[in-house]
Amino acid sequence: MRRRTGSTAIIAARADERPVDTEEIRALTEAAGYEVRGAVTQARAEDPGTCFGVGKVADLAARAGEADADLVAVDGELTPRQTAAIREALPDGTAVFDRYRLVLAIFADRAGARRAQLQTELARLRYDLPRLKARSDVQGLNRRAEKGTPLDGVKNRIADLERKLADLPHPAEQHRAERREQGFDLVTLAGYTNAGKSALLRRLADDMAAEGTAESDSEQHPDAATVTAAVGDRLFETLETTTRRATVDGRRVLCTDTVGFVADLPHWLVESFSETLSDAAAADAVVLVADASDPPPELREKVGVALDVFDGQGVDGSAVVTALNKVDLLDDAALAERREAVADLAPEPVPVSVREGTNLDRLRAAVVDRLPTERAELLLPNRDGAMGIVSRAHDRAVVESVEYGTETVALSVRGRPAVVDRLRADADALDG
Repeated sequence: MRRRTGSTAIIAARADERPVDTEEIRALTEAAGYEVRGAVTQARAEDPGTCFGVGKVADLAARAGEADADLVAVDGELTPRQTAAIREALPDGTAVFDRYRLVLAIFADRAGARRAQLQTELARLRYDLPRLKARSDVQGLNRRAEKGTPLDGVKNRIADLERKLADLPHPAEQHRAERREQGFDLVTLAGYTNAGKSALLRRLADDMAAEGTAESDSEQHPDAATVTAAVGDRLFETLETTTRRATVDGRRVLCTDTVGFVADLPHWLVESFSETLSDAAAADAVVLVADASDPPPELREKVGVALDVFDGQGVDGSAVVTALNKVDLLDDAALAERREAVADLAPEPVPVSVREGTNLDRLRAAVVDRLPTERAELLLPNRDGAMGIVSRAHDRAVVESVEYGTETVALSVRGRPAVVDRLRADADALDG
């Protein structure tokens, strides 16, 4: 994330009762490139007009002025009316973002691919439109501007972006088809930020891919991202998808780490970035990585939201494996509480510790159970061409056994149905 040189911010958070947590809004603000110079908190019911009440907004404006802040970042969602009221109270040049607008700013800075850039701009304009309406005297502007209003310009741009996204080709779809043809299974890692997806990707990835850079991987995998899946306690460590090769039970797999969800984001914002979610819809198996150290109600809410979003994107529920990560932080009783909290949402979740390697074999087995598999016993004439088929079987499937006789070669193989069908056809052609 590029840092906005010299940009400063005051963060503000309100809750119905104490304590008022500012940890995540601070992390989001810093992830957006701002230096946080102060925090204003309030424990009281929400004011419908200003969120905080007139007095607290005045305090917030004073703190922003003292810090010469470029931004006031408010935890939670502001209505268009509240956004306008706070902005009017702040010093000139100080913007106000709620957590949703802040996330959009982060996405805008980190979106590298053309589709991601268009999706980010579209989501921002959809967010800004009702707030622009709240600030504008629409009828007065219509009388003064023959060529239309700023609202008209935003609406036209939204329509233009929707058309461009509909017409933009999906190279990832072509690459996914090519990978399947080559015998790769597709596995997607999804979940909330800091749940451990990137760390799990490192654990699953083959040594060669894990030690290399994303740039070198992308030479072999055009669907790989151009950023490394680093392990760290930072929000949005991987904004665009990152793909690594892995071998799971002998199967050649491409594992994709998607952008993490952020707590309390609405579905419309998550779904605005459908490109990363399309990786889940196209995958053979989806690993939903959840932070088991979250309190049970929060864990349940996050798992439920993620599964709802998957369902909206056409992900087959039977393809989802839920991994409860960070169980090294829990005792047996606490883990039992987490299992119970998600039992009706995610039957048979796999408790894991990516950090300590606990139960990763169980997780791999659950993933393999969801991969499409076909077995075949092929009897090849032992002549020119047989070795080519055996070699392709080793490259694109799992060779369970191969026996060389004087006149025949017996090959036992399992793998993706399309790959096994191709090997069977090659064997028939050679025999014919």
